[in-house]
Amino acid sequence: MTHTRAKTDSPHDVRARVRRLRWTAFGLVTVSYMLAFFHRVAPAAIASDLQQAFSASAAALGGLAATYFYVYTVMQIPTGILVDTLGPRRIVTLGGIVAGAGSILFAYAATLTDASIGRLLIGLGASVAFIALLKLNAAWFHDRHFGTAVGLTLLLGNIGAVLAAAPFAWVLQFTSWRTVFAVLGGVSFVTAVLTWLFVRDHPGEAGLPSLRELDGEAAHPRHEGHWFEGLMTVLRNRLTWPSFWMNLGIGGSFLAFAGLWAVPFLRDVYGMDRATATQHTSLMLAGFAIGAISVGTLSDRVGRRKPVLIATALVHLLCWLPLVFSLPMPRLVSYSLFLFMGLSAASFTLSWACVKEVNPHALSGIATSVANTGVFLGTGILQPLVGWTIDRAGLAPGAAAQYHAGMLIFFACVVFGFVGSLRVRETYCRYLQR
Repeated sequence: MTHTRAKTDSPHDVRARVRRLRWTAFGLVTVSYMLAFFHRVAPAAIASDLQQAFSASAAALGGLAATYFYVYTVMQIPTGILVDTLGPRRIVTLGGIVAGAGSILFAYAATLTDASIGRLLIGLGASVAFIALLKLNAAWFHDRHFGTAVGLTLLLGNIGAVLAAAPFAWVLQFTSWRTVFAVLGGVSFVTAVLTWLFVRDHPGEAGLPSLRELDGEAAHPRHEGHWFEGLMTVLRNRLTWPSFWMNLGIGGSFLAFAGLWAVPFLRDVYGMDRATATQHTSLMLAGFAIGAISVGTLSDRVGRRKPVLIATALVHLLCWLPLVFSLPMPRLVSYSLFLFMGLSAASFTLSWACVKEVNPHALSGIATSVANTGVFLGTGILQPLVGWTIDRAGLAPGAAAQYHAGMLIFFACVVFGFVGSLRVRETYCRYLQR
């Protein structure tokens, strides 16, 4: 590949342009990812409002919240294929337009069906942001910094989740949830336009050498075959699947709990009001954001993936025990527990680095999308399933026993994810395949 303009620029100018375009792409697509995270967990803060607005049962509410995750799950592998073939810029732009339309439809929904369609469109548009961002990270950051870049991505993305908890509950004192979602639709449209104008898929698209070429190394080889051949390469690789199972169990349980059932659980079992319950979920999500960048940076610095992953996954598993048994907790203990739940849940965020490094670089979009499917498949199953167990308990509303079966289901899935983490291949933070 020739880099015409780069040949006439000094090395300092070339690196400066790389940095500027890197952070422009990272910043704009991260905004889309923050919006995706907000939509992902916002139903937890307005669960009672949605039940009243649409006269929904617990199972119906779980189904409404999970609609986002159904389409998100289905779209993960197609998104991986699209970003590997058409590039992140086009896909994120289109996704922002679709998510914006869905958010506005959700805001003005008159029936549960209308709200579900809006939620589906939000999930469809938001589903592309993370995989596209991972693809951009792989193109614009050095291989040895990928874990840190993913951690930073999740740290910033989770700001959207944190805003969807206690700050969202605070805003609802002054305006309706419908107004908030209408405004978010407009923000999605603006972000889509800016992405189209300013994001570049990789340095070569801007006439620049790749990060490896800047270091005097050979560029990663391209995938010359058909996209289906690339997909089969990833799916047939047995080293791909431990990351998928870990995400299904740990990631799915964490998002299903934080995104919908944590607030009702804390309200009914521990007698918290909405503000206090959302403070707990905000703390948990903030812990997850901090944990994500911490485990990614630690892994990059020690040059190992598996020890960091397993240790944090084990801590997360243990954090579920007090909730499974509904143990009494003073407020300081409950806040601390939710903080540690979030910090340790970040164990599964190393899965994307692991799955990328056991597959060819040119297929990083497909590889990370396969692993990421597990997170949203797990969430999409668990949110309505736990709601169904609550409805089936046959007890008076608010009884702690209503949640026992649901918490056992969450815990079993976390154990399953922990077993998956034990099977992940150690990559020593480098590609196993060249």
